[in-house]
Amino acid sequence: MDIRSPPLESGGVRHGFFGRQGGVSAGIYRALNCGFGSADDPDHVARNRQLCAATLGVSASSLLTVHQVHGVDVAEVDAMWARGDAPRADALVTRRKGVALGVLTADCAPILLADADSGVIGAAHAGWKGAKAGVAEAVVAAMIRLGAAPGRIVACVGPSIGLASYEVGPEFRAAFLADDASAGRFFSDGAAGRPHFDLQGFVAARLQSLGLMAVDRIQADTCADSDRFFSYRRSCHRGEGDYGRQLSAIALVP
Repeated sequence: MDIRSPPLESGGVRHGFFGRQGGVSAGIYRALNCGFGSADDPDHVARNRQLCAATLGVSASSLLTVHQVHGVDVAEVDAMWARGDAPRADALVTRRKGVALGVLTADCAPILLADADSGVIGAAHAGWKGAKAGVAEAVVAAMIRLGAAPGRIVACVGPSIGLASYEVGPEFRAAFLADDASAGRFFSDGAAGRPHFDLQGFVAARLQSLGLMAVDRIQADTCADSDRFFSYRRSCHRGEGDYGRQLSAIALVP
């Protein structure tokens, strides 16, 4: 199963926000687990990634992901790399056709971006740390260096943990407010009186502030929807010990 954003559906660009349905993994990893960082059978993960790559119209070896570290570094892709050689980064950009840029999430917010006119695409993984530090701004800046223009870039923030599910502590909110007092609009008080954070809304707002052509959102709560998505927080609540990762990817097709 992949979810698509209509604004990203343009000539020469293919993308998909892949949930957990449609793959070969079993148990807590059922079914489309694309994360080699999990304890799932690596052969199952490889097969799942092949299925996603085929949907995007690229080879499995052309579906590239990075070693994500919740930072703001961006990898510029001009050549393929083996899985063990993946750089430590949280975003990727390229002008190269036939390559799919992928990020893995299990509550964090995936971002896919394209300037179809310039033939530049990007993908980013935005957990709260990366979002606060500016990973959205970093991936857009890297796309501009490759020839993209903000006014031509379309971005979409994919499925991530929702406001209702994302309870945080008061010190978490205080850290955001210390950076920007207006960030309070992304917090609300839950039934227990503790703050909840709208990660997707925060990321979308950061993208909108950059003057992009369009910023879309796939408003689905990964933590609340166990049939369609993997979730780190849900796995912790259930004491499952590990969790699958869903893939979000974008490609320039020849």
